[in-house]
Amino acid sequence: MDLPSQQPSTQFLTLEESAKVDAALLSSPEKFLTRLTISSLKLLKHIAQDYGVAIEDLTTQQVIDWFEKDGRIRREQGIEASYLKW
Repeated sequence: MDLPSQQPSTQFLTLEESAKVDAALLSSPEKFLTRLTISSLKLLKHIAQDYGVAIEDLTTQQVIDWFEKDGRIRREQGIEASYLKW
């Protein structure tokens, strides 16, 4: 998930975090899931902040709505205007 072209604010896994995952005694699939989980936690924190709620109070619909909104921004204003850079 560590994409060099991303700005630090939208980088989901730091080099330090990635190194820690690499050093962990995990299989390759477990390392992938660990990276995905860390990245997901950071994204959920961002989404919760956007909605002004605690992560545990986020609803499935809010997460879906957030992804739809970010996708719409990317389509209408370009990738640099969206939060997710893919």
